[in-house]
Amino acid sequence: MYPMLVLLGLAALLGASQGRTDCYGSVNGIQTSGASCATAKPEGLSYCGVSASQKIAEVDLRAMDRYKTIIKRVGEKLCVEPALIAAIISRESHAGKVLQNGWGDNGNGFGLMQVDKNYHKLQGTWNSEAHITQGTNILISMIKAIQKKFPSWTKYQQLKGGISAYNAGAGNVQTYEGMDKGTTHNDYANDVAARAQYYKKHGY
Repeated sequence: MYPMLVLLGLAALLGASQGRTDCYGSVNGIQTSGASCATAKPEGLSYCGVSASQKIAEVDLRAMDRYKTIIKRVGEKLCVEPALIAAIISRESHAGKVLQNGWGDNGNGFGLMQVDKNYHKLQGTWNSEAHITQGTNILISMIKAIQKKFPSWTKYQQLKGGISAYNAGAGNVQTYEGMDKGTTHNDYANDVAARAQYYKKHGY
């Protein structure tokens, strides 16, 4: 009996120290059609869909692993799946590979998560924990806006809507089926969700 109590106590301690990351739902619950051909083709792929998203995520994996520790720390701190944070970083900056001195989007987007300098007071250096915290907090604010706008949607639908809103704003999300219309290449949430499912399988 006693050893079992010790084990249970140990399990509770481990659970507490790991931190939850599922407050807004899990990426594995999101239905996704993956990347559009408009997203896949510039990456040199002759196919589209979920397999294209996974391939792009795979190509970014080595660069992403440099930030894995801070991505996981931010995810646990803010209760968001690290895999989703990684997927946004992949979509926005290919884990920093396409940035010039930390900048993208013609000098408007800053850092790994491409925070727009025109709408936000930038925090931290482009690849810092402070920056990833800011980007993730923006994502959370978008998920909450979608939760408020579409209270009858499932948690997974609201999560997907929040991902779409990270790119084009909550006002752009009109219907569940058409949420990606108006996002970059009209596939933002679907592509990011598919990439997130890949990163979830690879330790994020």
